[in-house]
Formats: sequence, structure tokens, C-alpha cells
Amino acid sequence: MGVAERRERERQARKGAVLEAARHLLLEKGFRGTTTKEVAKRCELSEATLFFYFKNKDEILLSLLFESISFWADGLEKMEKSRLGASKLLDRIWQFHEEVNDRHPEYYVVSAYLAQPNALVGVSDEIKEEIVHLSGENFQRLAKLLERATGHDDGYHLADTLWSMFLGLMILRDSRINLGHEEVRTARRDRAAVFETLKRGLLPVGGTQ
Repeated sequence: MGVAERRERERQARKGAVLEAARHLLLEKGFRGTTTKEVAKRCELSEATLFFYFKNKDEILLSLLFESISFWADGLEKMEKSRLGASKLLDRIWQFHEEVNDRHPEYYVVSAYLAQPNALVGVSDEIKEEIVHLSGENFQRLAKLLERATGHDDGYHLADTLWSMFLGLMILRDSRINLGHEEVRTARRDRAAVFETLKRGLLPVGGTQ
């Protein structure tokens, strides 16, 4: 291995460590507590060294966002290739939302970050367009899957409904936990009950294959 290749591997490993620290901090302390100073401390780096890998906090969060978009794309592509019937496909779509929450709960936190005032004020228009393009491709995949699962021809509004419902349930759960009421409909089974209500409205009578 050459010197340049070794340095690049070390650089990528260091960037990975920064992102890993940011994941944990987002879940532990939220947006405000996830500062570059705290991330650097968790990685045992100086803040100045961290800025060698990421210019600012936004760049760290955007890296996680693009990672999230890629993760969703892989999962949706696998569902596109499946031969599941309507009801089972709809179940699988919801289960994948839960799998993302199990494996990468920080992805929902980063998605909620986009709704914060001035969240992307320092981000270039080119990066914003890339986010719109890639996330739009994922929504298109989800929309087509939902059309296939339900027989409805307006998959885009269905995709908006399903995504916003799950993300909203995550935000509602965190709100209740912060208020000390984590026992109030915050469990996975409660989200499943919400989904079953939605499912009954989406599938035609007898659509259980």
C-alpha cells in the first residue's frame, strides 16, 4: 500500500469516526447538543482537527442525510424486486420504516432537522438540489410501491401520507418521552395499531394477499 492510499484510508476512517460520534450525540443530546466541539471531544480530536474533515456541523449532518437517502434507496429497490401480494407488500413497506428506526434511528432525527428554521441556510443551492433529486427518486420508488400495493393511482400523496405519519409518530414519541410520559402510546405495537388503521382504508375489501 502506497503512502497516498494509506493516508486516504486513514482520512476515511477518521471521517467515519466523526459520523459515528455525531449519530450518538444526535440521539443523546439532539440538534443543539450536537456541536462540533462535542463531536470532536467524543472522537478524542481537537475541534481544529475535526474541521480538517468537515467544515461545520451542517456538513456532518448532510453526510448523515445522504447516507440515509442511500440506505432508503437500497431498501426500496429490494422491495421493487419482490413478488409480494398487496397486503404483504404494504406490511413490508411499513416494516422497513421500523427497520430503519431499529438500525439507524438517527436518520429520522436528521430528517426532522430539515424542518428546523434556517437549517440549510449555509448549504449551497447545488447541494440542496442534489438532496431534492435523490430524495425525490426515493419518494418515486415508494409511490410506485404503494400504487402496486393498494391499486390506487395517486402514489405520491400516499407516499407523503405514510412517510409523514411514521416521522410524526417518531416526533410524538420523543415529545412524550421528554415530558415524562413515555408510557403513552410510544411503543412499536402502538405504531403498528396506527398502521393497521391506515391499511384498512387503503386496501380494498378482501385485499389480503
